Amino acid sequence: MEEVEEIRLNQYQAAGGVVHYNGKLLVLLKPKANELRLPKGHIEPGETPEEAALREVAEESGYIDLEIIASLGTSLTEFNNHKKQERIVREESYFLMRPLGAKPVEQEREEAERAKFEPLWLDPQEALSSLSFETEREFLRRAIEYLSNQ
Repeated sequence: MEEVEEIRLNQYQAAGGVVHYNGKLLVLLKPKANELRLPKGHIEPGETPEEAALREVAEESGYIDLEIIASLGTSLTEFNNHKKQERIVREESYFLMRPLGAKPVEQEREEAERAKFEPLWLDPQEALSSLSFETEREFLRRAIEYLSNQ
């Protein structure tokens, strides 16, 4: 009889941000995985999606003192994580953000976060063509469309 590996279900909510400043958009290079990503992460208990998005952008990119100017919506992402033997079902909410002041304020990040993510400011089309995952490209397209109508 063939042994069947059990895959557990991992369902959670995440929130992230598309930060724009001076015609550029913030993306994160994840060197170990060679991926270009948008900042996002788990919504903690008691946290709103907006609070989580602002916190995650600050933790992963170092940029603080941001304000949300628009919701970019929500989508459901599903995939198998074979390494962890689990099925991920993640509801992702993204928000368009900008610096509160005249320019972005960067705080010192922990060494572990600096090693995980390198913030880059890219032109919108370059960011769009460089992001590693379609779900994030869709949120970036929504941000670009919103900004072009302003």
